Amino acid sequence: MRMRLKPWARPELAESEICIQVPKDHRGKWRALFGNDKPLCIELGCGKGGFMAQLAPENTDCNFIAVDAISNMLGLANRNIKKAYAERNLPLDNVRVLIHNVERISEIFAPEDRVERIYINFCNPWPRSKHHKRRLTHPRQLEQYKQFLVDGGEIRFKTDSDYLFKSSVGYFRDCGFEITYITEDLHNSDFEGNIETEHEKMFTEEGITTKFLIAKYNRKA
Repeated sequence: MRMRLKPWARPELAESEICIQVPKDHRGKWRALFGNDKPLCIELGCGKGGFMAQLAPENTDCNFIAVDAISNMLGLANRNIKKAYAERNLPLDNVRVLIHNVERISEIFAPEDRVERIYINFCNPWPRSKHHKRRLTHPRQLEQYKQFLVDGGEIRFKTDSDYLFKSSVGYFRDCGFEITYITEDLHNSDFEGNIETEHEKMFTEEGITTKFLIAKYNRKA
């Protein structure tokens, strides 16, 4: 179901202090933007921002960037993140949001950015074979992520799709990632510190388990 147009989204994002208007200008310089050398983490396909609105204010020792290609979604994320910080009386100094097509993510992140962690939550499974290359865990994407992940950096991936999860396990291994944690039922696993997304809550209520893995990238000497 297509989201209803939100005419306020783009104007609000244009005026938001946490929205980056020209992301390409900061390629290779994201740490300078934040003004410190805290670990940098990014969420690809942040949707309405429910996940980031919980994660970022609870982890002020890290810097976060939430990315989505749809302005309507990012407009909601902008509001939800700001609300979360206001409720905690925290300054908005460790989080930014931006609009960009994740399929071309290497246009805005470079090796110099030294990203510590990437979050991919409930992305489109693209079930048809001709669309597999559009998956955010496809090798074409993983090769982009490897360009700017630090040595030992990780990707945390959650999905409701059994087929996408099984395929993604193969993608990660084929691209040289080490899977350090994996479960096909996150809510009944021993993993601690899970933050539920909007989709995750919905699928759980429907009896669909959340599949989850952590993939670590170790650069070869």
